Amino acid sequence: MRAFVVHGPHRGSVEEVEPPVAAPGQVVVDVERVGLCGTDVEFYTGVMAYLHQGHAAYPIRLGHEWCGTVSSVGDGVDPGWIGRRVTGDTMLGCGQCHRCRSGRQHVCEDRHEIGIRHGWPGALADQLPVPVTALHPLPDAVDVVAGALVEPGGNALRAVDGAASPPGGRLAVWGAGAIGLLCALFAAARGNEVHLVGRSARSITLARSLGLAAWTADELPRQTYDAVIDATNAVEVPAAALDLVEPGGRVVYIGLAGEPSLVDTRTIALKDVTAVGILSASPGLAGAIEHYASGRVDPRPLVAATVGLDRVGDVLAGWRPPDAGPGPKIHVDPRA
Repeated sequence: MRAFVVHGPHRGSVEEVEPPVAAPGQVVVDVERVGLCGTDVEFYTGVMAYLHQGHAAYPIRLGHEWCGTVSSVGDGVDPGWIGRRVTGDTMLGCGQCHRCRSGRQHVCEDRHEIGIRHGWPGALADQLPVPVTALHPLPDAVDVVAGALVEPGGNALRAVDGAASPPGGRLAVWGAGAIGLLCALFAAARGNEVHLVGRSARSITLARSLGLAAWTADELPRQTYDAVIDATNAVEVPAAALDLVEPGGRVVYIGLAGEPSLVDTRTIALKDVTAVGILSASPGLAGAIEHYASGRVDPRPLVAATVGLDRVGDVLAGWRPPDAGPGPKIHVDPRA
C-alpha cells in the first residue's frame, strides 16, 4: 500500500510499504481522510521534542487525525465492526499500569501514540492498524471532513471543560488556529460569551464569519474574564493569559511554545487562579462526536483544502493550494 514516510528533517515521500494485518484485538481501517497539524510539521522539520527525548525516531509515518472504515478484524474482535465508519484515540496505553486502570491511558508512561510515539504507524496511508478499544463509531451525521476533525475537537472540548466557565460566563480564547477556533465554537455552543484573540486579518475574518467575537491582542476589550484558554505557540502568552484572568478564575494551557514559556507562580497564588494543563483528546472524543452529530458545532469551515498523499510533503513545508479557503486546516485524502 502507499504511505507517506519521513526519513529525516525535510525528507519525506510517498512509498510502497507492507499493508497492515490485524493482530489479536486490532482492526485494520481503510483511511478516508486525515488532518495535518503542527505536530506533523514538527516531525517533518525535526524540531519535535519526542525525537530528542527517545520517544520517536526516523523513519516515521505520520497522521493522527483521521477517519475511515473498518475493513478487517483480528482474533477476538467482533466481526460486526467490519464496514463501520470510525475514528479513534491517538493515545494507546499499556492497559496494565495504574494510570491506564484509572482511565488515564493518555498519560501512560509506556503508551504508543498513533503516528507520533514509539513507532505506531500513522494514518497518512491507505490503511491503518488500530486496537479495537481505541475506536469510536461515527454516526451518519458526521461526514469524513468532520470525522477527521474529531481528534482536534476532543482536545478543544477538554480545554473548554477545563475552563469550567458557566453559561453566560466570559471566556477569552487566545489563538485562532484550529484548536483555538474549536475551543471558541464549543464554548459558544455552551452559552459562554467568547472573545477570540487572533494574529492575522485572515484568521480574525474567518472567526467572525463563524459568529465569533474576534480581536487582535491590542483590540481585545480590557475587561475581566472568568477563564482564559491559551491555544497558541507563543512564548509570551501563558503569562499574558494569567494577567487577563479574573481572580479566582481558571487559565487553561493547551498550546505549546517551542521554548520554555514562563509564568510567575506568585501571580497564580495571589490571584487564587487554577491553572489547567491539557494533553490529548482522549476523554473528549465522544463529546466532540456528539456535538458534531447534533449540529451544535460545525467544524468543517476550518478545512481550507483537501490534497492527495503526493502533496503532503509540500504542505508540511509550508505550501498551501492556490485555491485554499481561509481555514487553518489542510486535509489529506489518501485515495486521491
